[in-house]
Amino acid sequence: MNNSKVWYVTGASQGLGLTLVKALLANGYRVAATSRDAHKMSKAVGLIDNERFLPLVVDLNNADCIDDSVERTLAAFGRIDVLVNNAGYGMTGTVEETSAEDISQLFAVNVLAGIAVVKRILPVMRRQQSGHIINIGSVAGFVGAPGWAVYSATKAAIAAFSEVLAKEVNEYGIKVTVVEPSGFRTGFLTPASLAKSTADIDGYELVRRTQQQYLSMDGQQAGDPDRAAAILIALAEQPDPPVHLFLGRDAYVRAARKLATMKEELEQQKDISISADFDK
Repeated sequence: MNNSKVWYVTGASQGLGLTLVKALLANGYRVAATSRDAHKMSKAVGLIDNERFLPLVVDLNNADCIDDSVERTLAAFGRIDVLVNNAGYGMTGTVEETSAEDISQLFAVNVLAGIAVVKRILPVMRRQQSGHIINIGSVAGFVGAPGWAVYSATKAAIAAFSEVLAKEVNEYGIKVTVVEPSGFRTGFLTPASLAKSTADIDGYELVRRTQQQYLSMDGQQAGDPDRAAAILIALAEQPDPPVHLFLGRDAYVRAARKLATMKEELEQQKDISISADFDK
């Protein structure tokens, strides 16, 4: 099979990114995949096919690196049809315990790097008058849990960014989707992928219990990465894809519950909300 569509996937050396790259190559797509360690990624992918697979060493916080990777992708494949912003990591800890440096670094990787990649690839898609940007968010960006405030803030930012971006680029035939999964067996909760604050303030018992609950789920999450990859591939083939896609039963249930609560609160406060305007 030789599928002409070209995918550019960030954070592809492990987790969902790696699973997606393998599935894309197995289905005949052409793939440019980024990682800080292209050799490790290539070894994990297990396919040497220079005609369809372009492993790229990219520091996503370096604009020159992003520019070079996009130019190399265009030189190899001539176009970019689907961008998957998957690079990122988790961080748990109370706000009080988390250093300013750690917060800045998390936003740099989870938010600013993704926006930088979008900015670089948008001109390519505008010239093509087509393309699909898939930003990997999290249900935590919509329904957070104690101990995940800063991480949730980064994913909420990606969701808001995606919503508005979808409106801005629609006239060019470019689609945007933010995918918001719950727990998947991707190694997200392993020490290699999850940062934890080192401070240890007495109290915050709810946070401690919630942290322990999540960490104990490592390797037992309900989400299947292979099924997620298949869903992402099918998503990119839809003529009218959704702006939001929650993945996993837990993500669906949590989002539905919050939407119902928000609607109830909105209606309860309707008179107060409206009263803030000048009288007509």
